[in-house]
Amino acid sequence: MDSADRREIELEQKNTTAMPLSAYVKQAVDLYFVQLKDNEAEGLYNMVISAVEKPLLESTLAYAGQNQTKAAKALGLSRSTLRKKLEQYGLS
Repeated sequence: MDSADRREIELEQKNTTAMPLSAYVKQAVDLYFVQLKDNEAEGLYNMVISAVEKPLLESTLAYAGQNQTKAAKALGLSRSTLRKKLEQYGLS
């Protein structure tokens, strides 16, 4: 069994109920608003994008076997844009 097979099994064990990514994001944002209580939200867009983008890059690189060309193609980004984002998140 290779590492991709093990990862698939681990993910299946963690996710007994499949939910679209958008539902997880909505749930997290709703919880954030609840936790704010009487405080005002600020910078939410950048916070959410950063929270989603880094693990997206990490998972896609793992999927592509750390091959940046394959990862960029899977993400629909140019390789130079991918490199900039990897550097931005300290993943280079």
